[in-house]
Amino acid sequence: MSTTLEAQATGNELDAFRSEAVQFLAEAVDSGVACPAYGAILVPAMHDQARRWQRYCYDHGWAGLHWPTSVGGQGLSRAHTGVWMEECERAGVAPYLNLQGIVLAGEAILRTGTQRQRERFLHPILTGEMLWCQLFSEPGAGSDLGGLGTAAVADGSRFVLNGQKVWSSNAQFAEYGILMARTEPDAPKHRGISFFLLDMTLPGIEVRPITQMTGDREFCEVFFEDVSIPDDALLGERGGGWGVAMAVLSDERGGAGASGVISLRKRLTKMIEAAGDTGPLGRQSLADLLARGSALAALMELHGADPRMAPVSKLANSELGYDEVAIGASLRGAEAMLDSPETEAFLYAPGMRIAGGTSEIQRNIIGERVLGLPREPSP
Repeated sequence: MSTTLEAQATGNELDAFRSEAVQFLAEAVDSGVACPAYGAILVPAMHDQARRWQRYCYDHGWAGLHWPTSVGGQGLSRAHTGVWMEECERAGVAPYLNLQGIVLAGEAILRTGTQRQRERFLHPILTGEMLWCQLFSEPGAGSDLGGLGTAAVADGSRFVLNGQKVWSSNAQFAEYGILMARTEPDAPKHRGISFFLLDMTLPGIEVRPITQMTGDREFCEVFFEDVSIPDDALLGERGGGWGVAMAVLSDERGGAGASGVISLRKRLTKMIEAAGDTGPLGRQSLADLLARGSALAALMELHGADPRMAPVSKLANSELGYDEVAIGASLRGAEAMLDSPETEAFLYAPGMRIAGGTSEIQRNIIGERVLGLPREPSP
């Protein structure tokens, strides 16, 4: 739904809405029905609890706040969604089932989908009946999505899909996936790609979970062998998938919004609390992190609504998070390498410099698209 059609909210309305959200979340936490926050990637062990929580939110009118009522949403404004995200962050509660479904697939279908696609997919996304995964990255095309090789060849009223994807979170549970595949092999690099809504139960799809060094299996390899996709699975124009995907990736990088500032402020508070337990060198390291984090929080508060901020906050937050965990493990000492609260975070942290676009790619985006610098030479 375009912003011109969204309901507009006044300050008083948002204040009243915030009070209702705080009360609803407090009661959900006290009753045990609320699902604890798990970040952008749904942890496999919390899969069932997260589905129940999504359904509970839908049944009580807290799902799809700015989505149209015709698809099961509440018909409110994006400002209402922002308030919900903020209060979920304050309460330590997951705001939705998963980013790939509500934010990426859902917003893409709202923006680009046909009426039939909206009717088919949006309601079960909101109820938690339909879990989604993201099928973009490939072994030879991770950050450079324009170089993807997975092919969907047109054959009458269908496409025949062959290829491989990797780092697809929750693909082992997902009923559907958002897929980028090459449909025009002779077209220029970015113009021959189409965007599909892929039924993960189709014959010829094989999902292989990847065991990470944390021991979890959040990510998967996905293989396609002669998968027959109906042509109504195409989202947007054939060959126009790059534009659809760029809007999706913008949603992914900017999805945290104001809740990201609250999360960051929480982390800064913990840094201040931890400083008292360290020596001078530890306090100096934490002070450096605190200065960087405070500057980022201020920047996000001032310019968070500017879409150009998405790669800036993604880069700064990823690098800050990595350094934060590394210094915490260093201060903990050998215990951090064995079994402590820092152990899993330390093992997980390097991946966040890759997920959602590597730090190197974010620097290129900032340089080329935000600062207007010359493009990086392409060999």
